[in-house]
Amino acid sequence: QVQLVESGGGLVQPGGSLRLSCAASGSIVSIDTMGWYRQAPGKQRELVAKIRTYGTPNYAGSVEGRFTISRDDGRNTVYLQMSGLKPDDTGVYYCNARLTWRSGTLWYTDDFWGQGTQVAVSS
Repeated sequence: QVQLVESGGGLVQPGGSLRLSCAASGSIVSIDTMGWYRQAPGKQRELVAKIRTYGTPNYAGSVEGRFTISRDDGRNTVYLQMSGLKPDDTGVYYCNARLTWRSGTLWYTDDFWGQGTQVAVSS
């Protein structure tokens, strides 16, 4: 009933920039929080940044000052602008949304995940 589709990953040299996008679609009533997580090889998935409706963004300390999260509520889309990329930023980036969706006359609130987009930072 709900899909999150990410785009914008790729290979970039250290110091470079990338912009990730994630669009939510389906029977959405409202979206509370949208965010980005990443998983490096052999490591657990970790929060990169998240933003609530009308809220202040939260960032992992390792990306503070380099990454910027934003959202377009009219398009149910969240963005992650990444600058000053480092090899440690390499991983699969997943979009997450906590949202309320409807099925017939019933409403549900759940977490949804995108399929992931690969970011590789290497010279």
